[in-house]
Amino acid sequence: MSILTVLCYILFVLAAIVLIVVVLLQEGRGGGFGEALGVHGRETFGPGSKGINTFTAWTAAVFLGAALVIHFMNKTPHSAIDSIPGPVLTPAPLDAGAPAPADSTAPPSNQ
Repeated sequence: MSILTVLCYILFVLAAIVLIVVVLLQEGRGGGFGEALGVHGRETFGPGSKGINTFTAWTAAVFLGAALVIHFMNKTPHSAIDSIPGPVLTPAPLDAGAPAPADSTAPPSNQ
């Protein structure tokens, strides 16, 4: 795994954690976690604040961007089934001078 892939995974996890916290801080219909912080929470994270909504949008964009970069970096050109070795289906060449093998499924003849 390359260093860029590891950095994208770290960014993805951090963005997910921050996004969870920011969504929980937003005020819903019944108050929200911002009410638990008192007057300062209402001023900072209240319904009139544009900053928390903008921060949520930017965090969601970083989360989506990191997910897309991880997807395209881990994309393989072939399927995993293509790498499984299968039986070789080429018939063995027959010797031109040898008689053909007898069919073992035919019933024996009584002569």
